[in-house]
Amino acid sequence: MENTYLQLEGEIVRVLKSIYDPEIPVNIYDLGLIYEVEVEEDNTVRVKMTLTAPNCPMADDLLAEVHQKVKEIEGVKDIRLDLVFDPPWDKGMMSEEAMLELGLL
Repeated sequence: MENTYLQLEGEIVRVLKSIYDPEIPVNIYDLGLIYEVEVEEDNTVRVKMTLTAPNCPMADDLLAEVHQKVKEIEGVKDIRLDLVFDPPWDKGMMSEEAMLELGLL
């Protein structure tokens, strides 16, 4: 059973890595915008995420894309998307790949 959850989490991360911030050419996962991905027993997925800025003009589009693409994954019953601003996002949350891509390393 746990293996199924791990596979589903892996697929969710793969899909999240296909979604790009509209203002920064890096996927939202490597950008550090995804704080938590949890698959509950009934296969409802809870994603806790943030934005690079609280007043991001593309926030609605980005959240809609995350919701739609995760919900389309086989085995996902539903998605609960929690948008949080604590802790606030900063560049230190980016993966090494993201920093390299942006020329910060």
